[in-house]
Amino acid sequence: MDKQEQKQFFQEIITQHKGILFKVARGYCPQEDERKDLMQEMMIQIWLSIHKYNEQYKISTWLYRISLNVAISFYRKNATRVTKFSVLNEHTVDLPIEDKTENERELLLLEQFISELKEIEKALMILYLEDKSHNEIAEILGISLSNVGTKIGRIKNKLKKRFSQLKA
Repeated sequence: MDKQEQKQFFQEIITQHKGILFKVARGYCPQEDERKDLMQEMMIQIWLSIHKYNEQYKISTWLYRISLNVAISFYRKNATRVTKFSVLNEHTVDLPIEDKTENERELLLLEQFISELKEIEKALMILYLEDKSHNEIAEILGISLSNVGTKIGRIKNKLKKRFSQLKA
């Protein structure tokens, strides 16, 4: 593929699959300015890797793999700037949590709890909530199929425990 074809392919990928980048960025960066920086970093890495794309894989799998690897690295570099409850605080600026419906409150809490997970756990939950199959998750993250099921089960239990602690 020559440079012009690469450029066109890149533009098509970003246009058609920007939702993947946004979902990953949102999962790792609750603040909008950090999200923009992360999305830019993901696009740079996609551009730098475009010549390595293997058509035997789905483009979404390839994009998730790059995006999650970039997000995990970005998150580790910027972890000292992230506060533990930044996701919840960001949302409560708009509307007090008491004014939200029960479903909205639970969704905000779920986002908060997911933001507190370890990097790989966060990646697993992003893909799980995107209804990716265990096979796809294993392929994207480069872990075994049985490991995917085990880890998702443990994360679900951890999240259930967090919710139950609030209701106690």
